[in-house]
Amino acid sequence: MNRKKEFIEWILCIFIALVLAILIRYYIGTPTIVKYTSMSPTLQPNQRLILNRWIRTTNQMPVRGDIITFQAPSDKLLTEDEYDNNNPIAQYEEDPTNWFDKFVFYVLEINKESYIKRVIALPGEHVQIIDGQVYINGEKLEESYLQDGVTTHSNGLLTDFIVPENCVFAMGDNRDGSTDCREFGCIPLEKIEGIVWIRFWPLNLFGSIN
Repeated sequence: MNRKKEFIEWILCIFIALVLAILIRYYIGTPTIVKYTSMSPTLQPNQRLILNRWIRTTNQMPVRGDIITFQAPSDKLLTEDEYDNNNPIAQYEEDPTNWFDKFVFYVLEINKESYIKRVIALPGEHVQIIDGQVYINGEKLEESYLQDGVTTHSNGLLTDFIVPENCVFAMGDNRDGSTDCREFGCIPLEKIEGIVWIRFWPLNLFGSIN
């Protein structure tokens, strides 16, 4: 009887630990790994990061310069027929509908694709990409995080637009090697998963990221 009780207690402890881990991962913070070069040289493949997910929990808007992760749009490249300059928002048409699939996709993040980019412009701001430079509300954006000589060119249709309400415009620091909002549109706030908080690997680069 004691062994049976001990076994049940162990199962209960494991279950509680798993639930707590899932809750912390979804609502507070989680580790992640950089897979691609779109944020080079700021972030390199195989570097490990901690994401702050409290911003999603509290539905806060990130600020310009934040490095965010967000759910990849279902349409990676808007065509002229799909693009609406008055509402240039990324398309999400393949999201799960029933509760179990939502739990697996959004909470466990199985088969979910995410992007990591830097916030460039916020709701209501006028963005222009002119002669390789980014302008916000008519003023040239100073981007000290870019390597010398890097310029910004429109890879898609977004060259002169207003960021819609509750959305952000984000790009990778590796402008020529990044698939980002220039191709698929601005990201709705509810699709932002978290803000990069700390890089913990490699150890010699441990710390916050600008």
